[in-house]
Amino acid sequence: MSRRNMTYVCQHCGGASARWQGKCEACGEWNSMVEEGDGLGGVAGRPAGPGRASRKGRSFKLEPLIGENHEAPRLPSGLPELDRVTGGGFVRGSVLLIAGDPGIGKSTLLIQGAAALARLGHRAVYISGEEAVAQVRLRAERLGLGDAKVELAAETSVEDIVATLSEGPTPRLVIIDSIQTMWTDGIDSAPGTVTQVRGSAQTLIRYAKKSGAAVILVGHVTKDGQIAGPRVVEHMVDAVLSFEGDGPHQFRILRAVKNRFGPTDEIGVFEMTGLGLREVANPSELFLSERDLGSPGTAVFAGIEGTRPVLVEIQALVAPSSLGTPRRAVVGWDSSRLSMVLAVLQAHCGVNLGGHDVYLNVAGGLRIVEPAADLAAAAALVSSLANAPLPADAVYFGEVSLSGAVRPVAQAPARLKEAQKLGFARAVVPETGADAASSALALNPVGSLVSLVSDIAARGEKSPKKRRPQAAEDE
Repeated sequence: MSRRNMTYVCQHCGGASARWQGKCEACGEWNSMVEEGDGLGGVAGRPAGPGRASRKGRSFKLEPLIGENHEAPRLPSGLPELDRVTGGGFVRGSVLLIAGDPGIGKSTLLIQGAAALARLGHRAVYISGEEAVAQVRLRAERLGLGDAKVELAAETSVEDIVATLSEGPTPRLVIIDSIQTMWTDGIDSAPGTVTQVRGSAQTLIRYAKKSGAAVILVGHVTKDGQIAGPRVVEHMVDAVLSFEGDGPHQFRILRAVKNRFGPTDEIGVFEMTGLGLREVANPSELFLSERDLGSPGTAVFAGIEGTRPVLVEIQALVAPSSLGTPRRAVVGWDSSRLSMVLAVLQAHCGVNLGGHDVYLNVAGGLRIVEPAADLAAAAALVSSLANAPLPADAVYFGEVSLSGAVRPVAQAPARLKEAQKLGFARAVVPETGADAASSALALNPVGSLVSLVSDIAARGEKSPKKRRPQAAEDE
């Protein structure tokens, strides 16, 4: 009997080693190496090991680069926000990976999407590896989806799942919740390990490409928000969707991180209610519905998420610090970007925040990734420091360079059009390209951050000062 080869695979990144070691050399994670047999060599359905019989390859036809192209047929899901993120609907034979924090609403979104598709007359199958069929039914009844003809199952064996789905008409949508609970007979390791996740995903992908059914895989995330399991799974699928949101907030953001059939960084906005997720057609109006008018430290940023303009409120609080190292807390923005803006304010504008605590928050739970928010963040910080409220009818956008100059950003007309639609009257924009952006708004071109700081400081000198406490006056 031949001896089976054993390898140690990192459960964080999928790196393999011939011997056990406390720290993975690929990703640096500690205590993540787990002993696994070579099994099928990571390829489901193919024998491996010393006794594997070699198979002679077969020739296949090569196609020319120039030929007749057909647009991939799409199936609208019935949820416009979900269709926006996927690029217009589900492509036949495509595989999508959706990930999000526990309790964020992934299962709720997918059962609503399956029910909407089933009501259009298409076959939709929901397979859960974490919940029983009765639990899924209870959620569907609570959401008012009990009449939808969605087929349910609680199964974790991918061979049994593929055999069941191959019977009868091909389903148009198959939901696997979640891929970390699936396992295949051909791999000798526990479910959830890197080898099992990779082998199970490959089997399901092969079924989707062969049958033409759209398959959605639900993935777990790690503590830092990254999709758990090997990164190779993200490269195997056609689209990767991230379901984001903050627990206390009712807003949920579905973001396309990767999409072979549509744009990336496209977002869909949902609101969590007692009856499930409600689509938000105009997220800008919802994000700005409860903002404080006339308060210092708030600025409205006109951003772009994918192809959609979104207006959000950026809140800043600058307060004297009693600590040796002042606090820097950021929610919804890049902390490194905040450090850069603070350094530019100190080096070129004379605004020293070294002795102050700085708190920055993007209202509504939205996470901003584009650098066009630099100007709005800087305006909010200076406004809070100078106790100078910014104009309530103004929006800000522009990228701040290390020299203090304000650089132009893309899609300025779309940002201004969205601001005008929501009732804003003026916009603080980069000086370069301000003339080209035709808009009914009153434009205030800014060439450098110094001019913006001086304008806000002058506004703070004109505003009434806060009355000091009586105890401070007596001293």
